[in-house]
Amino acid sequence: MTSESIVVTVGLCVKNAESIIKKAIDSLRNQSFPADKTELIVVDGNSTDNTLKIIKKNLGNLRNVKVYSESSGLGFARQMVVEKASGKYIVWLDADMTLSKDYLKNQVRFMDAHPEVGIAGGNYRVNMGHGLAADLENIVNAVDSVYGQRRSASKFGYLPGAEGAIYRVEAVRQVGGFDTRINGAAEDTEMAYRVCAKGWGLTTTKEWFTESTRGSWQSLWKQYFWYGRGGHFIFHKNPNALNLIQMSPPAGFIAGILRSPGAYLLTHNKRFFLLPVHYMYKRLAWFFGFCDAHLNGYGH
Repeated sequence: MTSESIVVTVGLCVKNAESIIKKAIDSLRNQSFPADKTELIVVDGNSTDNTLKIIKKNLGNLRNVKVYSESSGLGFARQMVVEKASGKYIVWLDADMTLSKDYLKNQVRFMDAHPEVGIAGGNYRVNMGHGLAADLENIVNAVDSVYGQRRSASKFGYLPGAEGAIYRVEAVRQVGGFDTRINGAAEDTEMAYRVCAKGWGLTTTKEWFTESTRGSWQSLWKQYFWYGRGGHFIFHKNPNALNLIQMSPPAGFIAGILRSPGAYLLTHNKRFFLLPVHYMYKRLAWFFGFCDAHLNGYGH
């Protein structure tokens, strides 16, 4: 199979995900989009468990597969995918995701019909039953998808994350790809900011995927602390890409209030009126991560 026949590259950046990776690979293997036009690039962060063995065991009809290793962080891993990709598009599959059967086909169709779009995100499906912390986080994504509230804290408009998004390789390479210096999260929104600044469109489509979020309050705190570290780097590099007021704990409390009615309408579960507390908690973690990066001189 020649690289010219590849239409879409699926980027899977993964580390120590043996308990969840099989579902992600199964959803990719069962796609309606032709396998011979699909390429999978796995970038493993030096996993110490059976993640790679499980991936290789469950590839099925996926034959265009490349596997690399890295130890420099997520931004570096994503950039490896950008540099190695043979496809016209890249779709990002995280270890905790499953894609609907027609996901690749419909995302590619959308991008073909909208040549002005550089990045198109997907939508989250409601995924409940994994503990209060995880369910609160999942319902936020679902509410923002269903009611059209998927907006990041950016003065520049909507900046989609990588999970489930389809990237036009031309647009990504035009802006130099991901910033490999980012030590933390938000490497995807920072790059989306630069894509948008170059005049490419950013949007979401109707395609859905399921994501399993953090299952405990402790792991949620660690995740958003990590996001805050990445946010600090972004703020110093592109101040207009981040609105610190919107990322504050009080603003998070308000954001939770605004999303609570939608969460209740989707589930008829009163516990989702705890969203203001949940939002303030994770914004507080983000704030501490941001301050930690500042005190340690990260991003200057």
